[in-house]
Amino acid sequence: MSDALVATTRLTGPAPEVGVTRDMVRRGLIVAPLMIVVCGFVWGMNGAYSSAYAIAIVLLNFTLAATLVATTARISLGLMMGAVLFGYLIRLGLIFLAVFLVKDTGWISLPALGTTIIVTHLGLLIWEMKYVALSLAHPGLKPARQ
Repeated sequence: MSDALVATTRLTGPAPEVGVTRDMVRRGLIVAPLMIVVCGFVWGMNGAYSSAYAIAIVLLNFTLAATLVATTARISLGLMMGAVLFGYLIRLGLIFLAVFLVKDTGWISLPALGTTIIVTHLGLLIWEMKYVALSLAHPGLKPARQ
């Protein structure tokens, strides 16, 4: 495929990343109460508040990433590639900003916040690997068994 063709080609089919992200957010909401209770037990109420804030950051990060890819892929693949590269850096900056803005508030527990951000990101990605189809015939989530 020539460079000009990649820059002007766009995807018009379904966006599997949106379905995968929707599934991850659903799973994140299922496990969120457990994470909040554990952090509350270890770090007190500030740990519970921090954990809830961290889970919101992670789920928003995943949703923003999928939206960015799905939206830009419909415009052009070149734009999508740029959005993936620079979107990652922008999303990292937004996570930094979200933590920076609350780091000195009385309700935050930085160990709970950091632990929840890391565990939730990695945990949801690893958990979702079980449900993603690694096939071009079924991009996105595996089809339901009948």
